[in-house]
Amino acid sequence: MLNEIKEAIRDKYLDFGFTDEQRKAVLLIFAGFLAVGGIFFALSQGHTSEPAVDLVPTVMTPTIPTIAETLIVDVSGRVRKPGVYSLDKGSRAIDALDLAGGALPGVSLTDINLAHILFDGEQIIVGAPRVTYSSSSRSAPKAKAPTATSPLSLNSATLAQLDTLPGIGPVMANRIFSYRKTNGPFLVIEDLKKVSGIGDVTFAEISKLVRI
Repeated sequence: MLNEIKEAIRDKYLDFGFTDEQRKAVLLIFAGFLAVGGIFFALSQGHTSEPAVDLVPTVMTPTIPTIAETLIVDVSGRVRKPGVYSLDKGSRAIDALDLAGGALPGVSLTDINLAHILFDGEQIIVGAPRVTYSSSSRSAPKAKAPTATSPLSLNSATLAQLDTLPGIGPVMANRIFSYRKTNGPFLVIEDLKKVSGIGDVTFAEISKLVRI
C-alpha cells in the first residue's frame, strides 16, 4: 500500500525535474505526515470509546455528640465521704451511696430506699435519728396538728410535732429534723424540697401548714 502511494505521488507531483535525493526527501515528509495522522486518528478513536465516569462527591454529615444529663445530689450523714456528687440521669440511691464510700460500720440503711431513682437537688441523709416513743409517751395525747391559722415552725418543731404533718411519718420527720441539724435552720419554706423524699405533691400539701 505504501509503495503504491509513493508511486502515485512520484508520477503526479514529483515529476518536476527533482533529483532522486530530493524525491526521497519529499516522500519521507509525506510518509511522516501520514504516520502522524494515523497516530492521532487511533488516539482519537480510543479516547471516544472509553465510557465517561461520573464522579459523585461524597458529603460528610457532621456527628453531633450526645450531651448526657447529670444530677447533683447531696449525700450527708453517717457515710465515709459526705458531699455533693454528680450522677447520670436515671441513677438510683445506691449509686449515690457508692460514690460517698458507703455507710459507716453499724449504720442501718433500712430507712432508705436504695432503689429510689434520684432527682436533681435531692439530699440523702444516712443514719438519721429515729423517733422513739416510751410506754408513757404512747398514752400521752398526741401533739396538736398544725393548721393554716397556727402553722408549725420548721426550725423549732420537735420530732413529734413534725410527725403530725399530713404525709409526714416518723421516717420523714427524722429526715427533716436531721436536715435542720446538719445544714442549719430553714431559710425559706421551699427548702423542704431539699429533704430526701419530699416531692412536689407532699410539699404542696404541707406548705400552708408550716412557717419559718
